[in-house]
Amino acid sequence: MNTYMEILEFTSILEKLKEHAISENAKNAIDKLCPFLHEDLCRQKMGETTAARTVLDACGSPPLAGMKNLDETLTLSNIGAMLTPEQLYGIALFSIACKRMAAYLMRSGSQNTEMSFYGRSFESLSDLQASIEACVDEEKVLDNASSLLHNLRRKKEHTESKIREKLNQLLQSRKQFLADSYITSRNGHFVLPVQRRYQNQFGGSVIDSSATGSTVFMEPHSVAEMQSELNRLAIEEDAEIRRILYTLTAEVEHFIDPIRRNIAWMEALDILFAKAKLSASMKARAVDIGGQRRLAIHQGRHPLLKSDTCVPLDIVMEAETSGVIITGPNTGGKTVAIKTIGLLSLMAQCGLHIPCAEGSYIAMQDGYWCDIGDSQNISQNLSTFSGHITNVIHILENASRDSLVIIDELGSGTDPAEGMGIAIAVLEELRQRGCMFFVTTHYPQVKTYAENSDRIQSARMAFDPESLAPLYQLEMGKSGESCALHIAKRLGLAPHMLERAHQEVYGRKADASSTPYSTGKNPKSKLVRTIPPRECSDPKTKFSMGDSVVVLPERELGIVYRAADETGDVVVQVKGQKRLVKHTRLQLKVAAAELYPPDYDFSIIFDTVANRKASHILNKRYDPDAVVVHEKDEIV
Repeated sequence: MNTYMEILEFTSILEKLKEHAISENAKNAIDKLCPFLHEDLCRQKMGETTAARTVLDACGSPPLAGMKNLDETLTLSNIGAMLTPEQLYGIALFSIACKRMAAYLMRSGSQNTEMSFYGRSFESLSDLQASIEACVDEEKVLDNASSLLHNLRRKKEHTESKIREKLNQLLQSRKQFLADSYITSRNGHFVLPVQRRYQNQFGGSVIDSSATGSTVFMEPHSVAEMQSELNRLAIEEDAEIRRILYTLTAEVEHFIDPIRRNIAWMEALDILFAKAKLSASMKARAVDIGGQRRLAIHQGRHPLLKSDTCVPLDIVMEAETSGVIITGPNTGGKTVAIKTIGLLSLMAQCGLHIPCAEGSYIAMQDGYWCDIGDSQNISQNLSTFSGHITNVIHILENASRDSLVIIDELGSGTDPAEGMGIAIAVLEELRQRGCMFFVTTHYPQVKTYAENSDRIQSARMAFDPESLAPLYQLEMGKSGESCALHIAKRLGLAPHMLERAHQEVYGRKADASSTPYSTGKNPKSKLVRTIPPRECSDPKTKFSMGDSVVVLPERELGIVYRAADETGDVVVQVKGQKRLVKHTRLQLKVAAAELYPPDYDFSIIFDTVANRKASHILNKRYDPDAVVVHEKDEIV
C-alpha cells in the first residue's frame, strides 16, 4: 500500500525542498520530515520558516557551508587517526563559513526576527582556523609549517639540483651509451636510459628496464651517494610532516565539541533556509494552523502545478461539518481538488508555507488516510475494486476523530448498486466517527445522502455545459452531475436515448401520457408484462414481472417472474433459479417500470438459451426435438 506521503505527492515536495539544501546531512534530515503532532511545536516550526523567509527576502541568499565529509573527519580525529591536509583544510573552510554565517544572521537582527539568535549561537573556531591555515592548504603541508620542515625541504632541493647537474654532464659525456637524452625517475631514484648492451660499460646500478627490455634505467655510481642523502632527507621530511599533521589533528580533537555544535546549527539553518527558498519559489505564505476541526483555504494552489495555469481552490469547512462530498464531471478536477486539500494540510503541519491567500486556516491531524488512484495490484491478485476496498478497510481500522480521510471515487470499480451501498455505508461510518473527510463520487444516491445528512456538506466542480469544458472551480453547497449526459447531448446522442439514460440514472418515471407497456406483436415468442394498478393490500397486485425485490430475511436480490397467486406465493428468480416465495417475505427495491422500456422481452432474463431456441424453432415449424421446459418444471 502506498503511503499517504506518496499518494498526496508530498515526496515530490520533499525533493523540491532538498534541491534548496546545501549539505547532505540537511538533505537526509529533509527526507525524514513528517507532520508535527503537537500544536505548539507546529506553530513554532511555521514561525521559523516565516523568520527565515523574512531574512532571505531582506538579506539575500545565506553563506551556508556544504560540510562535505566533515562528520567523517571528526570521527577520524576522535579515534586518533592522522588527518590529511585536505581534511584539515575542510575544517578551516567550515570555520570561515561559521564566521560569515554568524555575521549574516546578526545583520538580520534589524528584521526583528529570532534568526539573530542563531548568529549568537555559533562558537568561534578562529584559533583552530589560524593554526590550520598556517600549516596546510588543501593539497599539502606548507614549507613554513615548522623551521625543521623548511630546512629539510631546502636541503632536498639543493641535493636534487646537484644530482641533476651531475646527470646532465653524463648526458653529454657518455651519450654513445644512452638510448635517449633525458633524465627520469624510477622507484625514487634519478636515472638515465642506457642501451642494454652497454650497461656494463656505463657503470652504475640498474633500477628498472623498459617493457621491451632493450633499455635499462641506471643510477650512475657518481650520484649514488647524493641519492642516498636525498632518501635520508625524504624520510626526515615525511616524519616532520606526520608530526605536524598529528599535532593539528589533536587540536581539531580538542575543538570537536564546538565544531559539532556549529555543524548542528549550520544544518538547522540549511533546512530552515531551504524551507524559505521553497516558500519563495512557490509564492507561498505562512498559514494559521491549530486544533480546531475546521478548514479554510482561500486561493489555494497545488504547488506542483504551474501557477499561471492552475485554477485557485477556495474551500471553507466549518467546525460543525465533518465531511465534504464532491461531485462533478470526469477530468473536472475533483481528484486535484482533494489532493490539493490533503497536500496543503500536510505541508502546513510539517511547518512549510503553502501557496494560498491570507486568512487560510489548516486543522491539525493525528493521521492522514488516503485512497486515491488505481489500487489494482497484480502481484497480490487484487482487482481495482478489491484494491480500493482493502484501502478503505485499512482507513476505517485506523482513522480517528482527529484524522483527515481522503477517498477518490468511493465505491467505484464494481456493480453500481452495490458500490453505491458500500459508499453510503462508509460515509455514514466516517460521519458517525466525526473525522474530517473529503470524498469524490459519481453516484446520484450518494449526492442525495449528502444533502440529507447532518454534518456533511456537498460541493461540486463547475462545468460549462455549452463548451463541454471543465472550469476546475470548487463550488461549495452544490451537487453536480458527471456531465456525461450533457456531453452526449452535445455530441449528438438521440433524444429518446438521452431520456432513457436520464431515467436510469435519476429514477424519473415516465409521464402519465406515455404509451403503456404492451404485449408486443408475438406473445408466443416473448415473455411480456402488463402493469396492473398497485394496491398493496392485495398480494396479487403487490408485485409485477420484472420488479427488483429483496428476499427476506436473507436479503438476497431477485427479480419477480410471476405475480402472487391465490395463496400469496410469488415466483422470484434468484441467482438464476426460480423460487416460490411468500409475498410477505418480499420487499420492493426498484419497480419494473423504472428499470425496463415498454415491450421489453423478458425471455432474455428468465428463459434459458435452450428454451428460447426451441421457442424460436416452434414458432416457424414443428420439430419433435424442440422442447420447451415450462416454469412449473423449473421452480424450486
